Formats: sequence, structure tokens, C-alpha cells
Amino acid sequence: MTLMTMITKMGEGFGKTCAIFFLTLLFSLPLGMLVALLRMSKNAFVSSVTRGVISVLRGTPLMLQLLAVTYGPYYMFGMNVSRNKLIPVVIAFSINYAAYFAEIYRGGIESMPVGQYEASQVLGYTRFQTFMRIILPQVIKRILPSMTNEVVTLVKDTSMAFTVSYQEMFTIGKQIANSQTSFVPFVVAGAFYYVFNLLVDFGMGRLEKRLNYYR
Repeated sequence: MTLMTMITKMGEGFGKTCAIFFLTLLFSLPLGMLVALLRMSKNAFVSSVTRGVISVLRGTPLMLQLLAVTYGPYYMFGMNVSRNKLIPVVIAFSINYAAYFAEIYRGGIESMPVGQYEASQVLGYTRFQTFMRIILPQVIKRILPSMTNEVVTLVKDTSMAFTVSYQEMFTIGKQIANSQTSFVPFVVAGAFYYVFNLLVDFGMGRLEKRLNYYR
């Protein structure tokens, strides 16, 4: 198999890798905010349960969670595994990353000075308006470097979809490597991931610069 043929085949899988990446961000970012707010709830029961869920999701391997979401329904309830494995893969990734994003959000929100809330009350803002117009924009600015780190990690973690035989780029590369008895497909896959991460890092860097409005 020529190098160009190999790149072409893996390029087809790269589209599925991008699907995992973008769909995971689409669902995990808002879900992470919801989890963070539940974690910060004044209701001790809600806060404790949420903390326990986050602990489990952060304390167990993503690979295990992928297997549980994809095959768990069949072994537990006799439900057929979805033919479109993108669905359970995105669910597992979204839940896992929401737990990490939740802690980042929580750290950013709790780092805000109390004076911000007091000033908003003086100005007549409601709690919702205070959060959306004053707190959240500042939180996003503060947590962006940490978010960038997680997003870069997500690019590489998409390769874990091979554990449930989803035909993303790394899975295809692994199949070619086994059939050709060659390490070259892994090198090609590494190049794809590296370029993807360069683009992500560039985009997040531009966003950080735009939010550095005091410089």
C-alpha cells in the first residue's frame, strides 16, 4: 500500500475523529456548566451526589466508560447495541469531559470576588443577570487556559474510540498497520493528531488574545 493510499484511507477516518471532537464539545461544555452549578448548590444532598458522580467519572478510565455506555445496556437490560456507534461514543465522551469541565467552571466561579456580586445587587441586577452579564464573561476569560488544555487532550483521547471498534482515524490506522505489518500508519496518525492539535491550539490562542482586553 502506497503512502498516499494510506493517507487517503486514514483521512476518511479523520472525518469521524472530528465528529467525535466537535460533538463532544457541543454537549460537554453546557453540561459541564450545569454540573458545576449543581456541585455548588446550597442543598447538601444535591451537592454531595453531584460530587460523587464527578468523582466516579474522573476516577475511572474513559476507556471503561466507553465500554459501559456502548455494551452496558445489552448486558444489563438486553437492549441491542446501537448500530451507529457514534452515539454511545459521544455520550461517553460528553459525560466524561463534562465532569472535568465542571470542576474548571467551579474553580473559575468561586475565584470571583464577593464584591462583584455586591456591586451587581447595588445596580439592581437579578441573580440570573449578575451571573450571565457580569460573572460568566469574567469566568470564561479566567478558565480559558485550563479549558485549552482539556480540549487539546480531547483531540488525543478520540483515539480511544477504537476500543468499541468505531472506525475513526486511529482504528483505521491500526487495521492498516496490522495488515501491512508496518509502523508507518501510526506515524501518519500521529501527524494527523499533531496538525489537528496545532490548529486547536492556534484557535484557542487567538481567543485568549481577544479576551485579554486589558493588555
